Amino acid sequence: MEFDEVIRKRTATRKFSDKLMERNKLDNILEAGRLAPTAKNFQPIKIYIVESRQGLEQIDEVSPCRYNAPTVLIVCGDKDRAFKKGNYSTYEMDACIVATHMMLEATNQGIDNIWIEYFDKELLIEKFYIPENLEPICLIPLGYKAEDCPANSLHEVRKDISEIVEYK
Repeated sequence: MEFDEVIRKRTATRKFSDKLMERNKLDNILEAGRLAPTAKNFQPIKIYIVESRQGLEQIDEVSPCRYNAPTVLIVCGDKDRAFKKGNYSTYEMDACIVATHMMLEATNQGIDNIWIEYFDKELLIEKFYIPENLEPICLIPLGYKAEDCPANSLHEVRKDISEIVEYK
């Protein structure tokens, strides 16, 4: 798929089918995250892949937003390994860049996805034994859209370029 098509096609999927994605597609998605740029190339991220029945049930306990996806990525920033300058750290920004790369590659692979930030962070940390140095940034449910998945009504709603860009 051409990049222009990927960025225009990617949308938030809120109802997934039970169909499992092929392992090579997940591998390509994870590789896109691995190759994503991070500050000073420190790569301060950790990605947990949740696919087991028990793991998915635990995701459902921490967020109402799995939407039946058969795979969920937990994207974390590593506070200890991130670039720091004064009291500023890039762990959250780096994890966001990695997550975005993975979502775009998922779309490129024909895998539907959604960025979820609505979850109980403390409960997620507890249920998945996430160490203190890692901060969960988002969940990314992955899979194939259900046939009766409603269209995202906001997908085509965009501000005019003149509202977001200003030349100086």
